[in-house]
Amino acid sequence: MPAVVVLGAQWGDEGKGKATDQLGSRVDYVVKFNGGNNAGHTVVIDGEKYALHLLPSGILSPGVTPVIGNGVVIDLTVLFQEIDALDVRGVDTSRLLVSANAHIIPPYNRTIDKVTERFLGKRRIGTTGRGIGPTYADKISRVGIRVQDLFDEHILAQKVEGALDQKNHLLVKVYNRRAITVEETVADLLAYAERLRPMVADTALILNKALDEGKTVLFEAGQATMLDVDHGTYPFVTSSSATAGGACTGSGVGPTRIDRVVGVIKAYTTRVGEGPFPTELLDDTGEWLRKQGGEYGTTTGRPRRCGWYDAVVARYSSRVNGLTDLVVTKLDTLTGLAKVPICVAYDVHGTRYDEMPFDQSDVHHAVPVYEELDGWWEDITACRTFDELPVNAQRYVLRLEEISGTRVSAIGVGPGREATIVRHDLLG
Repeated sequence: MPAVVVLGAQWGDEGKGKATDQLGSRVDYVVKFNGGNNAGHTVVIDGEKYALHLLPSGILSPGVTPVIGNGVVIDLTVLFQEIDALDVRGVDTSRLLVSANAHIIPPYNRTIDKVTERFLGKRRIGTTGRGIGPTYADKISRVGIRVQDLFDEHILAQKVEGALDQKNHLLVKVYNRRAITVEETVADLLAYAERLRPMVADTALILNKALDEGKTVLFEAGQATMLDVDHGTYPFVTSSSATAGGACTGSGVGPTRIDRVVGVIKAYTTRVGEGPFPTELLDDTGEWLRKQGGEYGTTTGRPRRCGWYDAVVARYSSRVNGLTDLVVTKLDTLTGLAKVPICVAYDVHGTRYDEMPFDQSDVHHAVPVYEELDGWWEDITACRTFDELPVNAQRYVLRLEEISGTRVSAIGVGPGREATIVRHDLLG
């Protein structure tokens, strides 16, 4: 029985939640291993839409144990808001486990995130202002607050005091904001301690034992490959490891235990926030894609930047993640186009790049090299086998497979859980 990583192969919003949810009924554990509530998954079940931000998608699958791993940063207010919202809708949230080693987003980091982004002006990164980056910075600087710290008030106060010694100087002297007190921060965090306590566990031990027992564990990434802090379009990235390697560091499961790595990729491309985006369409076609695909952020509501499929990104993602499978989502969005362009390479000042340039400046100046395929007009949302797709839609998928370097194992043709064509078993 496998350990499977599911991750985004572009800049996010590819439909990872749906892919994870589809596998949910066949797995025992679903682990979120990175990020925080700065990203969201939308899952549609029997016409009901569920928007998840911090919780793993597996929480919607009966019998699955959802796990928030040590690589996640947790906003406790958001966590319990999400839990309460699901409880009201009859979703069982009692199985949720939270790593004792996961870091908590303290209120002062939300403040710092927002004022820093405003201070950067034109150099802003495009963060969601939810304190994610500052909390990961605290983690690396070894002044972070972990879940386990909530259960020792003395230790918690010491750590908060140590963090605020520096941060208050920044808030008061640089950003002209009021100082934040240790007492108010500690009180804010302790308010959640007793409710959180039953969920907290040594999740790394639990997951390794589960694999020893032959159970199936699915690792669910937040954000996506091109937003990875090491391998993305730095500095316009998130603050955590959204690639397959992050599944190991963010969960405590070793790399030799991972069997499959599934990349989720849209039939076109989107991104939110600042940074390079070679295939971006700043015209009526881009707006058409946005409207057809409903491309607005699950978490922020921000309109997503839209562009054509980028095979350079797909090949890069396949390489840095060691992808075994691709899940192509939102193929139905492209219905109605006479021609569907695919970016097969970049032109940078007259030089052709078939692989991602290592120099960030070259990525900024990359001009896409396109090939065009014939489009289709037929409604494909009811298709459930590959052969049921129009011939031109089949050719499009096969071409994506050919130039992306990884087999296409599933195709999304609509928002619902059932609107998927399966070509290869992702757990087989």
